[in-house]
Amino acid sequence: MGNTFGKLFHVTTFGESHGPGVGVVIDGLPGSFPLDLESVQLELDRRRPGQSELTTSRQESDKVSCLSGLENGRTLGGPITLYVANIDKKPQDYNDVNSVFRPGHADFTMLTKYGVTAQSGGGRASARETIGRVAAGAVARQLINALNPDAAIIAWVHSVKDISDSKSLDASVTREMVEQSEVRCPDSDSSRRMAALIRQMKADGDSVGGVIRCVIRGIPAGLGEPVFDKLEADLAKAMMSLPASKGFEIGSGFSGTHMTGSQHNDQMIKKNGKICTNTNHAGGVAGGISNGEIIAINVAFKPVSTIFKSQSTVDRAGNEITFKLESGRHDPCVLPRAVPMVEAMAAMVIADHMLRWKSLQPFIKS
Repeated sequence: MGNTFGKLFHVTTFGESHGPGVGVVIDGLPGSFPLDLESVQLELDRRRPGQSELTTSRQESDKVSCLSGLENGRTLGGPITLYVANIDKKPQDYNDVNSVFRPGHADFTMLTKYGVTAQSGGGRASARETIGRVAAGAVARQLINALNPDAAIIAWVHSVKDISDSKSLDASVTREMVEQSEVRCPDSDSSRRMAALIRQMKADGDSVGGVIRCVIRGIPAGLGEPVFDKLEADLAKAMMSLPASKGFEIGSGFSGTHMTGSQHNDQMIKKNGKICTNTNHAGGVAGGISNGEIIAINVAFKPVSTIFKSQSTVDRAGNEITFKLESGRHDPCVLPRAVPMVEAMAAMVIADHMLRWKSLQPFIKS
């Protein structure tokens, strides 16, 4: 239960953090669709551990293989199964914590729900599960670009703790600008300061969180539904399903509560023969349906739960104890590696809604 996402672009992830491997089953792609696995691998390379000293030292190549649904580079119409083996597993790192409820982790809640937890790592609650999402997102991006070549989905680290990028980048930021930064923040001055803070947190055995911003450009008006499947509602569910995510905003978000209606309304204008808005407080969605403007969202991520400091907790027998992790391989800040995860979830939502929108076109035109 709860391992599947989407209606027409249908995604199910599988696997645990220290099991044999992880992956995804994707259903809903048409037959004879040209699927580029190298592009999938590129996205997994952006997500993989061990990229720099700012991330976990776990060394995984995260090489993807296709087990079904693809032949000679084209889809067969059936489910696509993408698989990544877990190579650098160290379950012994968890020998000292198996009897402890780690603060901030899902140990207690998973045990309460299922009556059992993975003996090493977070199991399904581990961020390693997102490999399947990133792979599916890379496939979704190819489908989106086939349907709409002008579409672009770009995310970046907007802030780490109290350090934020210093300019509005919604219309100008590029993938190249993001990837030039080890933190994946396209503002070079802020990037340096963020990197210094993350290094300090790592040296202190602590962690830090922040905000990822994602913009979706070139999406036509008409995606989304007016009631339960509003585009922003599906985007919110997608982002809040990511490990460590704790907040979601679209458009003006919470800052819109400080505005009046006359200030917040995006007035309609005609520019270059196209109906558009003179502002974008709505974040590209009105009434649950895309309006053709840039879709702009923010996703808040908490500090990583695994830290190397003494904390109070209880063991599985209910005894109050002082707990300190002595070893392990963990990110001091999840944000740099979460950028491709946010893009992947956005791509999955947009691909699903594009297929739903396309399915209505013959009826709309008639």
